[in-house]
Amino acid sequence: MSKVKQLPARSEVRKSDTWDLSRLYPNDDAWEHDFKKLEKRIAGYGKFQGQLAEGAEALAACLKFDRDFDRMGERLGTYAFLKTAEDATNSDYQRMQGRFMNLASRAAQAASFIRPEILSMSAARLKGMLEAKCLAPFKLQLERLLDEKPHTLSKKEERLLAMQTEMAQAAGQAFRKLNDADLKFGDVKDEDGQLIELSHATFSKFLNSPKRSVRKTAFDKVYAQYDAHQHTLAATLNGSIQRDIYYAQVRNFSSALAASLFPDRMPVAVYDNLIESVHRRLPALHRYYDVRRRKMRLKDIHHYDTYVPILSELRTRHTWDEAVELVLAALQPLGSEYGAALEGGLRGRWCDRYENRGKQSGAFSCGSYDGDPHILTNYQEDVLDHVFTLAHEAGHSMHSYFSAKSQPYQYYNYVIFVAEVASTFNEELLSRHLLSQAGDDQRRAYLINRQIDAMRGTIFRQTMFAEFEKLTHASAEEGEPLTVERFRSIYRELLEIYFGPDFALDDVLSLECFRIPHFYRAFYVYKYATGMSAAIALVERVLSGGKKELDDYLGFLKGGCSKDPLDLLRGAGVDMEQPTAVDTALAEFERLVEELDGLLS
Repeated sequence: MSKVKQLPARSEVRKSDTWDLSRLYPNDDAWEHDFKKLEKRIAGYGKFQGQLAEGAEALAACLKFDRDFDRMGERLGTYAFLKTAEDATNSDYQRMQGRFMNLASRAAQAASFIRPEILSMSAARLKGMLEAKCLAPFKLQLERLLDEKPHTLSKKEERLLAMQTEMAQAAGQAFRKLNDADLKFGDVKDEDGQLIELSHATFSKFLNSPKRSVRKTAFDKVYAQYDAHQHTLAATLNGSIQRDIYYAQVRNFSSALAASLFPDRMPVAVYDNLIESVHRRLPALHRYYDVRRRKMRLKDIHHYDTYVPILSELRTRHTWDEAVELVLAALQPLGSEYGAALEGGLRGRWCDRYENRGKQSGAFSCGSYDGDPHILTNYQEDVLDHVFTLAHEAGHSMHSYFSAKSQPYQYYNYVIFVAEVASTFNEELLSRHLLSQAGDDQRRAYLINRQIDAMRGTIFRQTMFAEFEKLTHASAEEGEPLTVERFRSIYRELLEIYFGPDFALDDVLSLECFRIPHFYRAFYVYKYATGMSAAIALVERVLSGGKKELDDYLGFLKGGCSKDPLDLLRGAGVDMEQPTAVDTALAEFERLVEELDGLLS
């Protein structure tokens, strides 16, 4: 019997492979000290209640108190979240995060009077107060608040909503504990005969295996677990959707979708136009699946055949240090300041590199105003996509780095819509860098295949997810219960549309809707698709331009939330209210499919 390669416990991971959280807190005791300090400050909100209409100075004092409270809260919450992400089975850090969530809920209740009290003033009085010098740091914040007047409730109602903070997270927390800690997928023997524990991270590795039986075995074992837990997962996802609908209705929005888009001042048409544009280009995606089937010499193509490179014999391997070197070389067009800061972080300890038992699956960047922009990965040396994941998360981290360096706290925290531009911009630069180094047609075909799959995963796949979110929320809003069968039916229909009539769809693939963590932050995933489309346009602008074009892009990274996201992107050089960027990206996809087919003929 082959010995199973087990994941290490967190305590067994080398310190140099983990992130350094000391800029947040040097240890848990320091966190505890600030936690108690912030807890005592909650009562400080009381002195402002009922006083905000007295004048600009009273309002400014309250907003400054709230800003400073939130800043310390961000530091505490970030540390607790990152420690929990290290190991979901560590009860000490689960308790830490739970205590912080409880504090945040109590603080939100104590501060819940602020918005309704400000909005109870007449617009004329509030606009007059905005001219006061003491309110200058908060002018944009208050102007945005005025837009929220139709969606703001009375003081008592706002307090009741604030009291629901922890309860509202229950569905997502239940999913994460089941998905990241409790689901066990067993072991799979790889193409070299090595028996390896099947996890979220190694599933990606197995789907990249050149041996079809390995891919199929991993696929079947993963989905057997989701099949066994489908009723629980349907309940958690339904709970998350019902939460979205509840808050949208309470705040007088026409739909959960409209409520989600409102903070970004994003027209619903941007969302709908994305879906329509992608639908028009689906024949190119269907053609790609047929190219893949033919070049892999498959009678029929299944989902587990769509991740392995077509030219699997050209597999690449990059150690962590080699991946860092490659990413830094690819991002040289962004200038010396960008490169030096990123090099210090990646070669230092911004990153938590490798998988350990209980660690959160996937990858993310978590920036904060007073700490480093930390990156979690579950890096696998023989998965090229993980090099791109590093470039992607580095884009988020540098966005956080520049925003925190350039903006005051209240305007540094950029929204997700622009965040996905910064990350996919880096992926596009890395792809172009690798293609420029391709020495022959086979290597070029291998890299074009990867670029096609990246666009497929980021534009087509995320748009399918976005359509699923729209359909499921609309179904619930129309009174249709979201049962297991309803979820699976909606998802199956989308699979048939997006994969086409000639794709072999396994029945269990309809369970994929229960695997996607992003569905617990509804109407988020469309931003991946719009972000990549904008990034492709901006990369072309920067590479073909000069200092102005680079400065425009770096200015975008430094902008935080000091402007609405569409305006930030216009300043960088792209207008996402127009279909041009999405259509251009999809036309590029078609061109790449055509070139790949020719190179592999």
